[in-house]
Amino acid sequence: MKGAAGQLGTSLAAMPRYVQLATTLLNEIQTGKFPVGSLLPTEHVLCQQFGVSRFTVREAIKLLVQQGLVNRQPGVGTRVQAVAPTGQYTQTMSGLTDLQQYAVETMLEITRQEVVALSPEKAESLDTSVGETWLEIEGLRYAPGQPLPFAWTRVHIAPRFRALAGLTGQVDQPLYLLIEQQFGCRIQVVHQEIKAMSLDADLARQLKVPARSAGIWIQRRYMDTHDELVEQAVNIHPADRFTYRESFRREFAVMAPQVGGIKL
Repeated sequence: MKGAAGQLGTSLAAMPRYVQLATTLLNEIQTGKFPVGSLLPTEHVLCQQFGVSRFTVREAIKLLVQQGLVNRQPGVGTRVQAVAPTGQYTQTMSGLTDLQQYAVETMLEITRQEVVALSPEKAESLDTSVGETWLEIEGLRYAPGQPLPFAWTRVHIAPRFRALAGLTGQVDQPLYLLIEQQFGCRIQVVHQEIKAMSLDADLARQLKVPARSAGIWIQRRYMDTHDELVEQAVNIHPADRFTYRESFRREFAVMAPQVGGIKL
């Protein structure tokens, strides 16, 4: 699922098949075909009805479980437990366009922005020189219809883009796209790092969770066509409000046939 809870997306053609199936099942739950307390069809029946593999069905059900819509009971089946997803955001990634979709489907409420001279610690994080003046932005990110933020965000934007406009109040498009539009640069590569962490008192207060709660730390570094850093964004999520999914496709090389060790 690319979007927030309850927002399974609008363009089914652009979705993985298991997301399409999850969206259909969600719609059928919400229209009463499968009321709360009832069981969904078995995996075997869903495979037959939709003409998909068991893997696709299991991934779709897993998505509904993560949203709090259904629960799996061994020996019983998959039971509907809610008609609306919980406040957890699930991000599915397979390319740079998914980062764009993530920003469009959510809202960044900017709480602070200023041009700062880099301290030694920040300069080391950005792999640059102490004293450079970068635009620093902080904010909270919300999913549609959810009162609690699912991420605290801090962004650093390179000095040559520090006059970036359009950063007041609530922003619903990627900052890297604003940079591309206003300065004519192009993001070529995004490097991503993910780790677990414990939320300190200040972060917990802003995210409205208990101190020392489990969190997910994600850092993304946006590089231009010259492999220079344009933007570095750190997003910190409460673990119970965010799920990250990424798909990997195996590429097989086509080997030339051989006879007796001689390529044909």
